[in-house]
Amino acid sequence: MTAETTREEPERNSGTDKDAPEEQVQSREKWANKMEFLLSMAGEIIGLGNVWRFPYLCFKNGGGVFFIPYFVFLFFCGIPVFFLEAALGQYTSQGGVTAWRKICPMFEGVGIASQVIVIYLNIYYIVVLAWAIFYLFYSFRNPLPWSTCDNSWNTELCHSRVSTFANPHLFRSNSSWSFLHNISSPDYFENITFNNETDPFLLKSPEEEFWINRVLRLSDDLSLGKVHWDLALCLLLAWVICYFCIWKGIKSTGKVVYFTATFPYLMLFILFIRGVTLPGAADGLKYYLTPDFSKITEPDVWRDAGTQVFFSYAVCQGVLTALASYNQYNNNCYRDCVALCCLNSATSIFAGFAVFSVLGFMAQDLGISMDEVAASGPGLAFIAYPKALSLLPWSSFWAVLFFLMVIFLGLDSQFVCVESLSTAITDLFPRQLRRPGAREILVLVIAVVCFLLGLPLISEGGIVLFQLVDTYGPSGTSLLIIACFETIVIAWVYGVDRFYDNIEDMIGYPPFTLLKYCWLFVTPLICIITMLYDLAQTRPLVVHGHVLGTWGTTLGTLLIITPLICIPAFVLVSLYRNPKKMTTPSSDLRQAQPHKPVLTLCNRIIFKAQGPPIRNVDECNEKMMMEEHGGV
Repeated sequence: MTAETTREEPERNSGTDKDAPEEQVQSREKWANKMEFLLSMAGEIIGLGNVWRFPYLCFKNGGGVFFIPYFVFLFFCGIPVFFLEAALGQYTSQGGVTAWRKICPMFEGVGIASQVIVIYLNIYYIVVLAWAIFYLFYSFRNPLPWSTCDNSWNTELCHSRVSTFANPHLFRSNSSWSFLHNISSPDYFENITFNNETDPFLLKSPEEEFWINRVLRLSDDLSLGKVHWDLALCLLLAWVICYFCIWKGIKSTGKVVYFTATFPYLMLFILFIRGVTLPGAADGLKYYLTPDFSKITEPDVWRDAGTQVFFSYAVCQGVLTALASYNQYNNNCYRDCVALCCLNSATSIFAGFAVFSVLGFMAQDLGISMDEVAASGPGLAFIAYPKALSLLPWSSFWAVLFFLMVIFLGLDSQFVCVESLSTAITDLFPRQLRRPGAREILVLVIAVVCFLLGLPLISEGGIVLFQLVDTYGPSGTSLLIIACFETIVIAWVYGVDRFYDNIEDMIGYPPFTLLKYCWLFVTPLICIITMLYDLAQTRPLVVHGHVLGTWGTTLGTLLIITPLICIPAFVLVSLYRNPKKMTTPSSDLRQAQPHKPVLTLCNRIIFKAQGPPIRNVDECNEKMMMEEHGGV
């Protein structure tokens, strides 16, 4: 393949369609202003994991001590990879696949792997929104249906308790408690009448029974069974909302995020104010923050910190690259990334105060320890926190606020993931998809396909599939391997000095020098060590007391291997297509200093300059400036 052919190929893939009429192929859009970009990025990285995962991990792993490994991973892995992906998208003006093709054709598979992760997220993450919508509908009932034991889905093992704080009149000496199921005395924890000598350890709270028997409706053997029509309608509603948030591209996404990215903060702040004013809140915050320095030497603590950083910062998913690709070339993405990272971590810490203040109140009101009420994931959002809210006066009002917050926290993360996938596909096929009406059809196809693939997750045994995808889909192993390849490709193949020159050309000054050495050595090393330890500690997945057998392990392995196999596969494809240009960047990329070495260490040249002829560079720079002035 000749050099001329190689130069023509990026032009075909970048949306320059010379064969089609100019009026039919639309130019690539740009954000209307910086705020739309920042809010879209914030909406993606600040999600449910900040509320239902970080606070629990902090409590579980030594309280305030957990901040030490968390910030180590943040500074040496999270921020470097976060900035790398954002800068790559802004520099190339391409989505999560074609950006890597332009930088290094040999590693286009890195972008494909990240999009497979995004497909996983698009299928299963929105199921959480369906559950939250289901709970929201029930939150308008008084009393809350998950706070009582007299519903059709409750069993004889159900035992509820009325809050001392919300109902002080019931705890007077002459109060009648006869309306409570199986309660023979107001002294709840000392005098419980068990029917037929029921084992007290088998008793279940009404919140747990609502979750298992009403929402999930688990089959006895956890087989898939039938799809629940009411949850299917909730899932459909979530997809309809998601579709109309992004169907017009960043024109609609940029406007929607003004509300979806800021409203959860209002709800979180209201819940925080209510939580810290409750009795027992101080005890909850003490359990959340009190440092246990003995935990700092445990490898599991460091692994949890690393996986939390990668999950919460949405790295290795191509989303950051896609969103940043709509920036103007001279946008200061470095400053934006630092601000977004600070906001994300601050939100996680602040969410811990809102969560554990309420859980501390619940522990005091029920007379139990914090260990018994602390939970993470769906257990926090759909069992522990609803139980705490049911103990409050005006419980329905607080439940509505909480589930609205959950919905909006998850919604903007969801539709930005769909936006990332549609951007990647559009940039792969610009001739067909960058035309009037094509965008709406593409997003509709993605929504319909992901909706249909998500239906098994809301069947009678759907929680098994949900936890399998959640555990092995965007798994720590996959994300760590992709992060290793991303940093190695940029630092050692494309050349970290050349990338620094590109960034300086965009923002006007070079970024902090430490980032260079993180990309070269620190980040890949930490990722490899964490990945090896994570693989060595793999345990069987347990879902509601059932240990998944060989089929679960096999499916989990396939979920991990599927995205990773794309990387070597596309290396072979590149070797077949053009073995002499496997690592040569696209000639239409703007190079400010093409004759400088692409990689130097300790003032020694490791890789010499690999820039194109001066004529091509000048033409490219002129073309980039014209696109800047003519961009939408």
